[in-house]
Amino acid sequence: MMVRKARVNVSALHFLECLTSEMGIASALAGWEYLHLQKFPARNAISARHSFTTMILRNVATQHGRKALAAAFKSSSLRSLTTETLTNEAATSASKLPDQPAAIPSNTQLHITSNLARKPVSPKTSDRRSNRQVKRDHILQRRISRTISQLGANIEPYYSPHSVLLDPPKPEDVTLELLMASQSHLGHSTSLWNPMNQRYIFGVRQGVHIISLETTAAHLRRAAKVVEGVAYNGGLILFVGTRPGQGPCVVSAAKMSKGCHLFEKWIPGSITNGDQILAKCEKRVVGINDEHIDGFDEKIAEWKALQPDLVVCLNPLENYILLHECGLNNIPTIGVIDTDADPTWVTYPIPANDDSLRCVQVIAGVLGRAGEEGQTKRLEDAKTGKVTWLPPPGLGQPFNEEEEKAKEAAAALKAQDRARQSEREKEARLNQQDSDLEKLLDEL
Repeated sequence: MMVRKARVNVSALHFLECLTSEMGIASALAGWEYLHLQKFPARNAISARHSFTTMILRNVATQHGRKALAAAFKSSSLRSLTTETLTNEAATSASKLPDQPAAIPSNTQLHITSNLARKPVSPKTSDRRSNRQVKRDHILQRRISRTISQLGANIEPYYSPHSVLLDPPKPEDVTLELLMASQSHLGHSTSLWNPMNQRYIFGVRQGVHIISLETTAAHLRRAAKVVEGVAYNGGLILFVGTRPGQGPCVVSAAKMSKGCHLFEKWIPGSITNGDQILAKCEKRVVGINDEHIDGFDEKIAEWKALQPDLVVCLNPLENYILLHECGLNNIPTIGVIDTDADPTWVTYPIPANDDSLRCVQVIAGVLGRAGEEGQTKRLEDAKTGKVTWLPPPGLGQPFNEEEEKAKEAAAALKAQDRARQSEREKEARLNQQDSDLEKLLDEL
């Protein structure tokens, strides 16, 4: 196809009107730039080669976007861009138009056609189900699930990591299968063996000591009895676990036994120097039903910091200072002793794997359940009037202003009576002395 150079000789006003009617104001401005380039070819010789086509295409794209955003929904349109003209069209335009001062290359001519439909198309909305239909489908799906859930193979029990925290086992539910599933029997390498743990070791397998599960179960039940007894007698139990991941099980056990918990680093001196370290800790007095009793604030403000009656340590290797302070103050301790630990550090050792988080969760849950049972029994006996604990010496009765005023008034009356009695006794003695003198004078 032959392409001829066509001369365009049209006034600026006519050209802008044509472009405005076809393309809009943005494209008309591009056409004005085109005329400016043709008027000054020498000044814009370099930019004329690129800016015209770039500006036209950019404004055409702008027009496309503007047209698409102007109406709500319109049918698809076809726009064609070409830089070539037919031979007949070029000849016709050359014969009709007057002479142009400069020739325009064929690759800079623009031919635009538009097939945009002016009739707007109404938007189509997707079919939405009613709320009733959604509810019916949900009920049907649940009914089908309940019906076919029992079909097929039998569903075996599976391990749930949160079951030990949400529903920990009781001391009577401890079995050898549970301890083995929680990896309680795995010890450390034989090179890290502590000879004090020889009676707890079942054997050696692949260079690792195996802890006897029967011994673990027996020591765990004994420790649970100790925790239950301390809780039944109103003692304060402290659960300690400072390794990563032991915080939830420590907090859960402390809540069940109504004790205290510690999952951060132990501050040295919290027991031996508790008056300074724990001076700002809150203290309160409770009754036999754990109800708060007012009136002791002034008395207990000067008291020393409270000490725990029992300490449960889940990682004794990292808390030797705590266990040493408990030994200095005659506080009994319970600890999870692995094959590399010294069982003499604690009062009631539990030989088990202290590196297994699941094993530690089982032990903490069992001890927490034991503390919960002790608290429950204590409250049941308190309802019948049986008190299983004694108040600390020097506590006395709660402070009451009316009672104190009555006591002061009674003391004042007693003091007055004593003063009157002493005056009467003095008068009686004086009278007796006078009578004795009179008798002596009569005799003389």
